[in-house]
Amino acid sequence: MYKLDLPVDYKEAAAIERRRNMEEQRKSRIFNAKARTIGVDMQALEQQIKDKKQQEDYERRRADAFAADSIRNDKISQLLEKRQEADVFELNRALNEFRTLHQQADSRREFDLYDPDYLKKDKPARVSDDDPRCGISSIQKFDGEDLNSKARNKYQQEQLREWSLEQQREREQARINQAQADRLYELKMRELDARAMELQQAEEDCRRNINMATTDYNNALARERNEKERLQKQQELDDNMTEIANHVFGDALTENPAVAQSAFGPHRVITDRWKGMSPQQLEDIRKQQEKQRLEKERLAQEQKLRDLEFDRQRVANARAATLLEREAERKREELNRRMADENRRLAQEQTSHKEFLDKEVYTNPPTASYFMQFNTSTR
Repeated sequence: MYKLDLPVDYKEAAAIERRRNMEEQRKSRIFNAKARTIGVDMQALEQQIKDKKQQEDYERRRADAFAADSIRNDKISQLLEKRQEADVFELNRALNEFRTLHQQADSRREFDLYDPDYLKKDKPARVSDDDPRCGISSIQKFDGEDLNSKARNKYQQEQLREWSLEQQREREQARINQAQADRLYELKMRELDARAMELQQAEEDCRRNINMATTDYNNALARERNEKERLQKQQELDDNMTEIANHVFGDALTENPAVAQSAFGPHRVITDRWKGMSPQQLEDIRKQQEKQRLEKERLAQEQKLRDLEFDRQRVANARAATLLEREAERKREELNRRMADENRRLAQEQTSHKEFLDKEVYTNPPTASYFMQFNTSTR
């Protein structure tokens, strides 16, 4: 049996009575509409003022952070711009140095046509059997009279081979350098893009300003590049027109017979200016032209075969792409069918769950007595 004759704890009873009185006083303050309307909650007002000051301080620190971030981005853009200007300056300096070292006027193939000291450097028509000036039109040396033809041809072939290998190495090195530069540029662009995305999540307005500045900078670079290309094309066109005019109005095309007279006697002629040829020389030229025609026909045939092979591969690739597209379409239709089956299953489960809630769970609607138990205490 339960013991009901326990001694009374007066201290606990007093605490309970005190809490009851405080609750009654609190009810009188809260449920009295007049006192609640007229009264002012100073603690709430002070808390609101404190929250407002904290919000203003947070906005100020946030604005300072965005300003510092914008300044840092501007400095980074200036550094990148200076670096690019330095790279362009270095490329131009290297180009000018290469032209100075390897593209002098006297190293050109056709320099002998407009050499101002040509007459001073001129020699007799033939000095020896291996004189390099004795060509086909010189009438100084014919086929079979050259004693050093085999060695010269071999040396020329080896020289052409070395030139070709050197050009290949230079092109390969240029490609590697360009690939490394592109990779570094791509890595830098990725880093800038990642930074831009972080700034976008932090503040949309800051990202918009950065994008506008970047767009203006790129447009300026594009305009500068277009202007350089236009000036380069104009310079090239002017050079071509000047060269055409020099050739058209020169002694070579006008066939001035006076320029072929030699200073060594009336029976001597300057070989590179003489216009007449013997029948044997003309026959040699015709044979050479026939060889060139045959070679051109052979190259055309090879090009035709390559075009046919390319067409065959293109058709095969198109057929393979069509098969792949059909396979992807079948997989997509299979995936859509599975998704439709899954959606129907989920819809059935949701309908069953809703019917279970309506019929099994929500079978006891609340009455008025359930709502009357609220708002009876201050807690």
